[in-house]
Amino acid sequence: MKVRIKYTKSELLKFIGHLDVMRYFQKAVKRAGLDIAYSQGFSPHQLMSFAAPLALGVTSEGEYFDAEFHSVVSSEEFVRRFNEQMAAGMEVKAARLLPDDAKNSMSIVAASDYLITIRDEVPADVKEKFLAYVPHLLELDKIEVLKKTKKNEKIEDIKSGIYKVSVESYVSARALAGDPVDGTSPTENQYVDDINATDKLYMLLATGSEYNLKPELIVQAICKEIGYEYNRFDYRIHRLETYMRNEQEQLVSLLETGTVIE
Repeated sequence: MKVRIKYTKSELLKFIGHLDVMRYFQKAVKRAGLDIAYSQGFSPHQLMSFAAPLALGVTSEGEYFDAEFHSVVSSEEFVRRFNEQMAAGMEVKAARLLPDDAKNSMSIVAASDYLITIRDEVPADVKEKFLAYVPHLLELDKIEVLKKTKKNEKIEDIKSGIYKVSVESYVSARALAGDPVDGTSPTENQYVDDINATDKLYMLLATGSEYNLKPELIVQAICKEIGYEYNRFDYRIHRLETYMRNEQEQLVSLLETGTVIE
């Protein structure tokens, strides 16, 4: 039986790499007493597949992995058992039972959205200029940036991979991500200082095996247009959600495929 797990990763663990996160969950599932399935052969391993690796230094509220189990407990019990094993900075939010023929999350990821906070170290006039330019970014015929890979670097037009950019607050960005903030939520949380301040860059970008666009490239493009030197440490990057396309080609949460286990 396949189960899709959604989890978050906060500031406390943002410098823990993807491979370490994988190993962390492999140990957590054993400590939680869950009936995980293993591969066959001389070196059996847990049948677990992660969706879209999160870059080092980035926080997230929309991370996913799929795992196969011989037997399952309720969705509520999955969440409870995992969170009893979680360290501060990591929290499991949901568990959904997948159809037997469901593709793994890694192969169906199509997009992710992000919220970029400009740190206080950036001069106020630069921040104002940066945010004022955001609505005009997609008016450009091309958005060319220097894209680096392990083998080389090249100038690439990334406009086709940018589905949306706008200036938002944390509250409005969560609404765009289809996960509105509870009205009783505090005005501060572990991701932003003021959830109502409309001073953040929201972006919805292509993600996955076909085309994967890093959010810092969009920030670099805006800095280039306003004449400000890009510095990675001037910005705090937070992933809101990870999406797939449904039969109507609409972007929906990866949880849409599964059902709640009673």
